[in-house]
Amino acid sequence: MKLAALQMQAVAGDQAANLARIDRAARDAAIAGADLLVVPELALPGYGAGAAMAALAEPADGPLVDSLAVIARAAGVAIVAGFAERVGADVYNSAVFIDGRGDYVVYRKSHLYGPYEKGLFRPEPPRTRLFDVAGMKLGMLICYDVEFPENVRRLARAGAQAVIVPTALPAGPSGNFIAAHMIPVRAFENQVFVAYINHCGADARFSYAGLSRIAAPDGSILAEAGATGEALLIADLDMGAYAASAEVNTYLRDLG
Repeated sequence: MKLAALQMQAVAGDQAANLARIDRAARDAAIAGADLLVVPELALPGYGAGAAMAALAEPADGPLVDSLAVIARAAGVAIVAGFAERVGADVYNSAVFIDGRGDYVVYRKSHLYGPYEKGLFRPEPPRTRLFDVAGMKLGMLICYDVEFPENVRRLARAGAQAVIVPTALPAGPSGNFIAAHMIPVRAFENQVFVAYINHCGADARFSYAGLSRIAAPDGSILAEAGATGEALLIADLDMGAYAASAEVNTYLRDLG
């Protein structure tokens, strides 16, 4: 499977502008031969939308996700994108997988980070959400979720070969450590690919670390972006290329 991932500078509060940016990225991903495009946490409303988030939130079967489906269908590329999901009176920090053929899978963030998120969203108990792309089984987490090793392990034990993680990692020393060290370790200790895809730049509320990366099961980095500026990462995810690593690092088999 070929994965494309956009390190993106979203416009806080402007879903039309962010949809247009995703549309351009999907077309570029298709030119590169990608099967799936991943964009960051809350890429559609913009992570820093703040009090406007509730008004921007839509149900998963609403016009916003329908617009993503149109983009996916036109480009011939499946998409994972972060959005604010409304379910009745509740709003979730969610990510949707959509393939443009009418299928979609929604994952809701279980571990909300800090007072900003806890004031805007309802947490969902940890769930396993899997989907298939080009013969590969993938799972989703969102940002802070990946920092709890149990979440990645749960997906790996359920059969996920790759874990897709839209994120909004803030700039700073802890963010640098997470991107540089924690993400490759999560891949290695579960023998899965991990795609950790961040915002870049800044909005009125937050500055973002960038540092998006795609880690392989042996802990190597297949593609990475810098701390500043947008970037479209492309990586081939081939489990067969890491059979030797899986044979030596038998964590999942040895759990019992």
